[in-house]
Amino acid sequence: MNTRPRHPNKEIENAVRYAENEGWGYRATGHSSHAWGRLLCPLRQQDGCLMSIWSTPRVPINHARQIQRKVDQCYH
Repeated sequence: MNTRPRHPNKEIENAVRYAENEGWGYRATGHSSHAWGRLLCPLRQQDGCLMSIWSTPRVPINHARQIQRKVDQCYH
């Protein structure tokens, strides 16, 4: 079984877990990317919601809140 890596920041990790519990999926990004990964809404199609998860955001708690808001606002 291929498991998702843990985010080094605990607030962001908790937000990613929240998204996964709401049906969102994780997709890894390439090695040259500044993003740690991407979250895809349950629709998982081209017109679905997508959010990049940054590896080292300037204010991690704000980024975690952005993730939770995006999940809560998704209508899919």
